[in-house]
Amino acid sequence: MHINQNYLNLKDSYLFSVIAKKVKEYTATHPDKNIIRLGIGDVTLPLVPVVVSAMQQAVTEMGAAETFRGYGEEQGYAFLRQAVCGYYGKKGVALRDDEVFINDGAKSDLGNILDIFSPDNTVLIPDPVYPVYVDTNIMAGRKIIYMNGNAANDFLPLPDKNIRADLIYLCSPNNPTGAVYSREQLKAWVDYALENDAVILFDSAYEIFVRDKTKPSSLYQIDGAKECAIEFCSLSKTAGFTGTRCGYTVVPHELKRDGAELNKLWLRRQTTKFNGVPYIVQRGAEAVFSDAGLAQINGNIDYYLQNARIMADTLTKLGIWFTGGENSPYIWLKTPNGMPSWDFFDFLLEKANVVGTPGTGFGVNGEGFFRLTAFGNRENVLEAMRRLQSVGIAT
Repeated sequence: MHINQNYLNLKDSYLFSVIAKKVKEYTATHPDKNIIRLGIGDVTLPLVPVVVSAMQQAVTEMGAAETFRGYGEEQGYAFLRQAVCGYYGKKGVALRDDEVFINDGAKSDLGNILDIFSPDNTVLIPDPVYPVYVDTNIMAGRKIIYMNGNAANDFLPLPDKNIRADLIYLCSPNNPTGAVYSREQLKAWVDYALENDAVILFDSAYEIFVRDKTKPSSLYQIDGAKECAIEFCSLSKTAGFTGTRCGYTVVPHELKRDGAELNKLWLRRQTTKFNGVPYIVQRGAEAVFSDAGLAQINGNIDYYLQNARIMADTLTKLGIWFTGGENSPYIWLKTPNGMPSWDFFDFLLEKANVVGTPGTGFGVNGEGFFRLTAFGNRENVLEAMRRLQSVGIAT
């Protein structure tokens, strides 16, 4: 018996586990302090009424013999897949329901999708980046090439024709930076993927925050994307499903490599390794895409975007450079006076009792930067910004 040696190449702890440990240690020695958490991107508003009602109805159905359901389709119930297709239709994107796969959150599929690709593929990943992209490929032993996101390119790296990659991870709106690609920039990536016979793994977990209609909220709004991209989305941020767990992955039939449809490969993988998302959860997810659901959910998104504007206004007043906060729930700020990211984390925790996320946890290019999330409640966001102004972090 031998272990997968690639696991030994991972960092000892997941970024957010380290943050939780540091905060726990601080609160143990300072029990009187009121800690405001603007670090992990967890939502704070509850599920909207139409979703709760749909799930309650589904619970009732599961309690009656005539409406009880056992195993469902591994790909997801048709009613939810069709609802997702209707949602994409409003974006001008036509999908077939057998191109949609329901999952328990985008994070799972962003790693699991690697099962259908050869371990010798080279992976192109932006830096800074959501850690799951990196860690899952380290686990598989793949070669990783990093593309540099920095202040000079607004943390929106573009293709380099001198680099050859097989798999490309993109996220827009981006986690952690909050930066959003334009239509022209995404077209450059689609063209690059088609020229290199590569596949883009496009994370659109924050698509509902895109209020600027000149910016795409789906890669499939770009011509040619269906021939080179798989798209992942989660209802975690869209509809507050962080604890409810549901999302979807789109694998178009047009996407073929080595003479095989990736849709068929992914279906085969899912029918073997995944037993689906609970019926009760899927009924709640279906309600998300109803007219009433979208109206209620967009009210929550407006609330979070207003939090982001409050944070952005404060940082502007303090003269601190940042990106994000517009079309995104994340603020990516430059630490004042060149302070290292973890030092700034400790400074905010100790002086302001505010928790954020050190940029260096997202990659080498994250050093000297810091992420704040707009998912807190309004009172805490206002208080956190007041504290930031009071502790003298202005440049």
